[in-house]
Amino acid sequence: MAATDTSARNAYLRRLLRNSGVTLGGGIVAAMILLALLAPLIAPHSPFDQDLTRRFLPPFWHDRAVPGHLLGTDHLGRDYLSRLIYGSRISLGVGFGVILVSGSIGITLGLIAGYFGGIADMVISFLITTRLSLPIVLVALAAVALGGASLVTLITVLGLLLWDRFAVVTRAAAQSLRSREFIKGLHAIGASPARILFLEILPNMRSAIIVVITLEVANVILLEAALSFLGLGVRPPTPSWGLMIAEGRENILFDPWLIALPGAALCILVLAVNLLGDGLRDFTGPRKK
Repeated sequence: MAATDTSARNAYLRRLLRNSGVTLGGGIVAAMILLALLAPLIAPHSPFDQDLTRRFLPPFWHDRAVPGHLLGTDHLGRDYLSRLIYGSRISLGVGFGVILVSGSIGITLGLIAGYFGGIADMVISFLITTRLSLPIVLVALAAVALGGASLVTLITVLGLLLWDRFAVVTRAAAQSLRSREFIKGLHAIGASPARILFLEILPNMRSAIIVVITLEVANVILLEAALSFLGLGVRPPTPSWGLMIAEGRENILFDPWLIALPGAALCILVLAVNLLGDGLRDFTGPRKK
Protein backbone atom coordinates (compact mmCIF):
# COMPACT_ATOMS: atom_id res chain seq x y z
CA MET A 1 0.00 0.00 0.00
CA ALA A 2 2.82 2.43 0.90
CA ALA A 3 4.61 1.66 -2.37
CA THR A 4 1.41 2.31 -4.32
CA ASP A 5 0.89 5.66 -2.58
CA THR A 6 4.49 6.67 -3.27
CA SER A 7 4.19 5.71 -6.93
CA ALA A 8 0.95 7.67 -7.27
CA ARG A 9 2.55 10.75 -5.68
CA ASN A 10 5.57 10.50 -7.97
CA ALA A 11 3.32 10.24 -11.04
CA TYR A 12 1.33 13.25 -9.84
CA LEU A 13 4.51 15.31 -9.38
CA ARG A 14 5.78 14.32 -12.83
CA ARG A 15 2.53 15.46 -14.45
CA LEU A 16 2.64 18.67 -12.45
CA LEU A 17 6.22 19.45 -13.48
CA ARG A 18 5.38 18.89 -17.15
CA ASN A 19 3.06 21.90 -16.94
CA SER A 20 5.10 24.82 -18.30
CA GLY A 21 3.20 27.44 -16.30
CA VAL A 22 3.81 25.65 -13.03
CA THR A 23 7.47 24.98 -13.85
CA LEU A 24 8.38 28.45 -15.11
CA GLY A 25 6.16 30.51 -12.83
CA GLY A 26 6.82 28.35 -9.79
CA GLY A 27 10.56 28.43 -10.42
CA ILE A 28 10.66 32.23 -10.56
CA VAL A 29 8.44 32.60 -7.50
CA ALA A 30 10.58 30.11 -5.57
CA ALA A 31 13.73 32.00 -6.59
CA MET A 32 12.16 35.30 -5.45
CA ILE A 33 11.17 33.79 -2.10
CA LEU A 34 14.68 32.39 -1.62
CA LEU A 35 16.14 35.78 -2.54
CA ALA A 36 13.92 37.50 0.02
CA LEU A 37 14.77 35.02 2.77
CA LEU A 38 18.51 35.22 2.12
CA ALA A 39 18.60 38.99 1.53
CA PRO A 40 21.06 39.72 4.40
CA LEU A 41 23.48 37.16 2.94
CA ILE A 42 23.06 38.06 -0.73
CA ALA A 43 22.82 41.86 -0.69
CA PRO A 44 26.28 43.40 -1.20
CA HIS A 45 25.46 46.49 0.90
CA SER A 46 22.96 47.67 3.47
CA PRO A 47 19.87 49.07 1.70
CA PHE A 48 19.86 52.03 4.10
CA ASP A 49 23.49 53.20 3.91
CA GLN A 50 23.80 56.59 2.20
CA ASP A 51 26.82 58.08 0.45
CA LEU A 52 26.06 61.43 -1.19
CA THR A 53 29.42 61.36 -2.98
CA ARG A 54 28.18 58.34 -4.97
CA ARG A 55 24.75 59.58 -6.05
CA PHE A 56 23.24 58.35 -9.35
CA LEU A 57 26.00 55.89 -10.20
CA PRO A 58 24.92 54.01 -13.37
CA PRO A 59 24.47 50.20 -13.65
CA PHE A 60 27.16 47.79 -14.87
CA TRP A 61 26.36 48.17 -18.59
CA HIS A 62 27.23 51.88 -18.52
CA ASP A 63 30.77 53.08 -19.18
CA ARG A 64 30.77 55.08 -15.92
CA ALA A 65 29.77 52.09 -13.80
CA VAL A 66 31.55 51.42 -10.50
CA PRO A 67 32.41 47.76 -9.74
CA GLY A 68 31.20 47.98 -6.12
CA HIS A 69 27.65 48.88 -7.20
CA LEU A 70 26.45 46.42 -9.83
CA LEU A 71 23.14 48.19 -10.48
CA GLY A 72 24.29 51.65 -9.51
CA THR A 73 22.99 53.91 -6.73
CA ASP A 74 19.95 56.11 -6.18
CA HIS A 75 19.58 59.83 -5.36
CA LEU A 76 20.97 59.27 -1.85
CA GLY A 77 23.86 57.06 -2.88
CA ARG A 78 22.22 53.84 -1.66
CA ASP A 79 23.12 50.62 -3.46
CA TYR A 80 20.29 49.86 -5.90
CA LEU A 81 20.84 46.10 -6.09
CA SER A 82 20.59 45.80 -2.31
CA ARG A 83 17.39 47.84 -2.26
CA LEU A 84 15.91 45.68 -5.03
CA ILE A 85 16.72 42.51 -3.09
CA TYR A 86 15.24 43.83 0.15
CA GLY A 87 12.27 45.22 -1.77
CA SER A 88 11.26 41.66 -2.65
CA ARG A 89 10.69 41.08 1.06
CA ILE A 90 8.10 43.86 1.16
CA SER A 91 6.24 42.70 -1.95
CA LEU A 92 6.14 39.05 -0.93
CA GLY A 93 5.52 39.81 2.75
CA VAL A 94 2.56 42.06 2.00
CA GLY A 95 1.26 39.57 -0.58
CA PHE A 96 1.28 36.58 1.77
CA GLY A 97 0.18 38.64 4.79
CA VAL A 98 -2.87 39.99 2.99
CA ILE A 99 -3.76 36.54 1.64
CA LEU A 100 -3.60 35.14 5.18
CA VAL A 101 -6.07 37.75 6.42
CA SER A 102 -8.40 37.82 3.41
CA GLY A 103 -8.29 34.05 2.93
CA SER A 104 -9.24 33.39 6.56
CA ILE A 105 -12.22 35.75 6.31
CA GLY A 106 -13.39 34.70 2.85
CA ILE A 107 -13.01 30.94 3.30
CA THR A 108 -14.82 30.96 6.65
CA LEU A 109 -17.73 33.03 5.32
CA GLY A 110 -17.94 30.99 2.12
CA LEU A 111 -18.04 27.69 4.01
CA ILE A 112 -20.81 28.91 6.32
CA ALA A 113 -22.89 30.32 3.46
CA GLY A 114 -22.50 27.29 1.21
CA TYR A 115 -23.03 24.63 3.88
CA PHE A 116 -25.85 26.08 5.99
CA GLY A 117 -27.68 28.09 3.31
CA GLY A 118 -30.86 29.90 4.30
CA ILE A 119 -30.51 33.12 6.28
CA ALA A 120 -26.74 32.68 6.70
CA ASP A 121 -26.35 32.42 2.93
CA MET A 122 -28.53 35.50 2.35
CA VAL A 123 -26.58 37.62 4.85
CA ILE A 124 -23.17 36.56 3.57
CA SER A 125 -24.24 36.97 -0.06
CA PHE A 126 -25.33 40.51 0.81
CA LEU A 127 -21.91 41.15 2.37
CA ILE A 128 -20.19 39.82 -0.76
CA THR A 129 -22.34 42.04 -3.00
CA THR A 130 -21.62 45.05 -0.79
CA ARG A 131 -17.89 44.39 -0.92
CA LEU A 132 -17.97 44.01 -4.71
CA SER A 133 -19.65 47.40 -5.02
CA LEU A 134 -16.73 49.13 -3.26
CA PRO A 135 -13.82 50.38 -5.40
CA ILE A 136 -10.80 48.71 -3.81
CA VAL A 137 -8.17 51.30 -4.73
CA LEU A 138 -10.22 54.31 -3.57
CA VAL A 139 -11.25 52.66 -0.30
CA ALA A 140 -7.67 51.53 0.34
CA LEU A 141 -6.36 55.03 -0.37
CA ALA A 142 -8.84 56.57 2.08
CA ALA A 143 -8.29 53.94 4.80
CA VAL A 144 -4.51 54.07 4.62
CA ALA A 145 -4.55 57.88 4.56
CA LEU A 146 -6.71 57.93 7.71
CA GLY A 147 -4.88 55.12 9.51
CA GLY A 148 -1.37 56.25 8.60
CA ALA A 149 1.07 54.73 6.15
CA SER A 150 2.61 51.61 7.68
CA LEU A 151 3.12 47.98 6.77
CA VAL A 152 0.63 46.70 9.37
CA THR A 153 -2.05 49.17 8.27
CA LEU A 154 -1.51 48.27 4.63
CA ILE A 155 -1.83 44.52 5.25
CA THR A 156 -4.90 44.99 7.46
CA VAL A 157 -6.73 47.28 5.03
CA LEU A 158 -6.06 45.15 1.96
CA GLY A 159 -6.89 41.96 3.88
CA LEU A 160 -10.29 43.38 4.82
CA LEU A 161 -10.97 44.38 1.21
CA LEU A 162 -9.90 41.31 -0.77
CA TRP A 163 -11.77 38.41 0.81
CA ASP A 164 -14.69 38.31 -1.65
CA ARG A 165 -13.12 36.00 -4.25
CA PHE A 166 -12.31 33.42 -1.57
CA ALA A 167 -15.88 33.64 -0.27
CA VAL A 168 -17.44 33.20 -3.73
CA VAL A 169 -15.29 30.18 -4.62
CA THR A 170 -15.69 28.38 -1.28
CA ARG A 171 -19.43 29.10 -1.16
CA ALA A 172 -19.99 27.52 -4.56
CA ALA A 173 -17.78 24.53 -3.73
CA ALA A 174 -19.49 23.99 -0.35
CA GLN A 175 -22.92 24.07 -1.97
CA SER A 176 -21.78 21.36 -4.37
CA LEU A 177 -20.14 19.19 -1.72
CA ARG A 178 -22.85 19.31 0.96
CA SER A 179 -25.13 17.00 -1.07
CA ARG A 180 -22.44 14.32 -1.60
CA GLU A 181 -22.92 10.86 -0.12
CA PHE A 182 -19.95 11.02 2.23
CA ILE A 183 -21.30 14.23 3.79
CA LYS A 184 -24.70 12.59 4.30
CA GLY A 185 -22.92 9.65 5.91
CA LEU A 186 -21.15 11.99 8.33
CA HIS A 187 -24.53 13.51 9.22
CA ALA A 188 -25.87 10.04 9.90
CA ILE A 189 -23.11 9.17 12.38
CA GLY A 190 -23.58 12.49 14.20
CA ALA A 191 -20.45 14.38 13.09
CA SER A 192 -20.38 18.02 14.19
CA PRO A 193 -20.73 20.83 11.60
CA ALA A 194 -17.26 22.11 12.47
CA ARG A 195 -15.70 18.73 11.69
CA ILE A 196 -17.63 18.41 8.43
CA LEU A 197 -16.71 21.92 7.31
CA PHE A 198 -13.02 22.08 8.20
CA LEU A 199 -11.96 18.41 8.07
CA GLU A 200 -14.06 17.10 5.18
CA ILE A 201 -15.40 19.86 2.91
CA LEU A 202 -12.44 22.28 3.09
CA PRO A 203 -9.77 19.71 2.11
CA ASN A 204 -11.85 18.77 -0.95
CA MET A 205 -11.69 22.30 -2.33
CA ARG A 206 -7.97 22.91 -1.78
CA SER A 207 -7.17 22.96 -5.51
CA ALA A 208 -9.61 25.82 -6.19
CA ILE A 209 -8.35 27.72 -3.13
CA ILE A 210 -4.71 27.36 -4.23
CA VAL A 211 -5.57 28.84 -7.62
CA VAL A 212 -7.37 31.78 -5.98
CA ILE A 213 -4.37 32.36 -3.70
CA THR A 214 -1.93 32.61 -6.60
CA LEU A 215 -4.17 35.02 -8.51
CA GLU A 216 -4.82 37.20 -5.47
CA VAL A 217 -1.13 37.40 -4.52
CA ALA A 218 -0.38 39.05 -7.88
CA ASN A 219 -3.23 41.51 -7.34
CA VAL A 220 -2.00 42.38 -3.84
CA ILE A 221 1.59 42.93 -5.02
CA LEU A 222 0.39 45.43 -7.63
CA LEU A 223 -1.84 47.21 -5.10
CA GLU A 224 1.04 47.50 -2.62
CA ALA A 225 3.29 48.95 -5.33
CA ALA A 226 0.59 51.44 -6.35
CA LEU A 227 -0.02 52.60 -2.78
CA SER A 228 3.72 52.87 -2.08
CA PHE A 229 4.13 54.87 -5.29
CA LEU A 230 1.48 57.30 -4.02
CA GLY A 231 3.21 57.57 -0.64
CA LEU A 232 0.54 55.58 1.23
CA GLY A 233 2.37 52.26 1.47
CA VAL A 234 5.55 51.55 3.39
CA ARG A 235 7.44 54.56 4.69
CA PRO A 236 10.91 55.63 3.52
CA PRO A 237 13.66 54.55 3.84
CA THR A 238 12.17 51.03 3.77
CA PRO A 239 12.93 49.61 0.30
CA SER A 240 9.78 48.95 -1.70
CA TRP A 241 9.63 48.56 -5.47
CA GLY A 242 6.69 50.96 -5.74
CA LEU A 243 8.48 53.51 -3.56
CA MET A 244 11.67 53.13 -5.61
CA ILE A 245 9.71 53.89 -8.78
CA ALA A 246 8.23 56.97 -7.11
CA GLU A 247 11.66 58.18 -5.96
CA GLY A 248 13.12 57.75 -9.45
CA ARG A 249 10.35 59.40 -11.45
CA GLU A 250 11.95 62.85 -11.24
CA ASN A 251 15.05 61.55 -13.03
CA ILE A 252 13.28 59.42 -15.63
CA LEU A 253 14.77 61.41 -18.53
CA PHE A 254 18.36 61.29 -17.29
CA ASP A 255 18.51 58.00 -15.33
CA PRO A 256 15.64 55.81 -16.63
CA TRP A 257 17.10 52.71 -15.01
CA LEU A 258 15.93 54.04 -11.62
CA ILE A 259 12.39 53.22 -12.75
CA ALA A 260 13.14 50.42 -15.23
CA LEU A 261 14.85 48.11 -12.71
CA PRO A 262 12.18 48.03 -9.96
CA GLY A 263 9.49 48.08 -12.65
CA ALA A 264 11.03 45.05 -14.34
CA ALA A 265 11.33 43.21 -11.00
CA LEU A 266 7.67 43.94 -10.25
CA CYS A 267 6.61 42.82 -13.73
CA ILE A 268 8.58 39.57 -13.52
CA LEU A 269 7.18 38.67 -10.09
CA VAL A 270 3.55 39.40 -11.05
CA LEU A 271 3.94 37.55 -14.35
CA ALA A 272 5.46 34.54 -12.57
CA VAL A 273 2.64 34.41 -10.01
CA ASN A 274 0.04 34.61 -12.80
CA LEU A 275 1.80 31.87 -14.77
CA LEU A 276 1.80 29.68 -11.67
CA GLY A 277 -1.90 30.34 -11.08
CA ASP A 278 -2.81 29.60 -14.71
CA GLY A 279 -0.74 26.42 -14.65
CA LEU A 280 -2.40 25.19 -11.46
CA ARG A 281 -5.84 26.06 -12.86
CA ASP A 282 -5.14 24.08 -16.04
CA PHE A 283 -3.70 21.17 -14.09
CA THR A 284 -6.56 20.93 -11.59
CA GLY A 285 -9.33 21.67 -14.11
CA PRO A 286 -12.11 19.19 -14.96
CA ARG A 287 -10.33 17.86 -18.04
CA LYS A 288 -7.19 16.99 -16.09
CA LYS A 289 -9.19 15.41 -13.34
